Amino acid sequence: MKRIALFCPGRGSYTEKQLRSLPENEPWVARADELRAEYGLPSLSELDRAAKFSAALHLRPANVSLLIWLVTMLDSRDALAQNECVAIGGNSMGWYTALAVGGALSFDDGFRLVQEMALLQEQHAGGGQIIYPLIDDEWRIDPARVELVRAALESSGGQALRSIDLGGFAVLAGTEAGVAHLLKALPQAKLGANTYPFRLMQHGAYHTPFVAPVSERAFETLRRLEFRAPRVTLVDGRGVRFTPWSSDVDALVDYTLGPQVVEPYDFTLSVRVALREYAPERIVLPGPGNTLGGICGQIACAEGWRGLRSKPDFEAVQRSEAPLVVSMRR
Repeated sequence: MKRIALFCPGRGSYTEKQLRSLPENEPWVARADELRAEYGLPSLSELDRAAKFSAALHLRPANVSLLIWLVTMLDSRDALAQNECVAIGGNSMGWYTALAVGGALSFDDGFRLVQEMALLQEQHAGGGQIIYPLIDDEWRIDPARVELVRAALESSGGQALRSIDLGGFAVLAGTEAGVAHLLKALPQAKLGANTYPFRLMQHGAYHTPFVAPVSERAFETLRRLEFRAPRVTLVDGRGVRFTPWSSDVDALVDYTLGPQVVEPYDFTLSVRVALREYAPERIVLPGPGNTLGGICGQIACAEGWRGLRSKPDFEAVQRSEAPLVVSMRR
């Protein structure tokens, strides 16, 4: 049994490759389908078993968020049964999943939180997110790229803001005008096989004041959910910990429906806190997909964890008998 920290993925982790991720004859899948019916939405089983992937259907926020949530819940249940989990966090929407995985919300209330937040985001659609690298090919910080991001935001006239600190990447969000400005102001940058900047499909201006109406409505409708102290320590997007023995539940609710929605989300800091405070033997990443594998590697290298300083260092550890990051899906 290993000491692990577990981090839940956010939007963008369910793609065409993840079709048929949900097992048949699984009680949690059946219950999620019952809850979907209450909202008048197609069942997750139906979506997951579709013959063909449809971006318009599968990547609709009200659908993809719940597909991700349920796959992550199932994987996390297995990971917690097989290991000693010392800390749980998540990237962006993954924070909502972390609440249910860690026991701060029941299965049903965790589902309702994700479903209703996704519907609210659809109602207040507008703007978007782009991603841009801050590192070079060996995962070392590139000061020139950091300066390019700073200058692009500063020249946006307040229409673009920081959204997520994601390891070696900056996720930026803004109005439509702000996103257009960022795509024009940031020069093309190559990292691995990918060229940046690019816009994240069907992502709104999350983690900025541009989505304040979502937060306001969430406070009106979601305070009814039964939040409680978690069974496993949660590390949020500010690096703040909510522990089983010392958690202000009101503060947990206020963060989840307030700052988590309208302020930048620092996934890098949440991983750093988990590493520094709990010294896990491994970071475990439930599915769907494997979107956080390299990100967590970049954070570990920036931290100098286990002497890691670069991508080659990380790759060598991953090939060893004691890998730092274990992804449950590919």
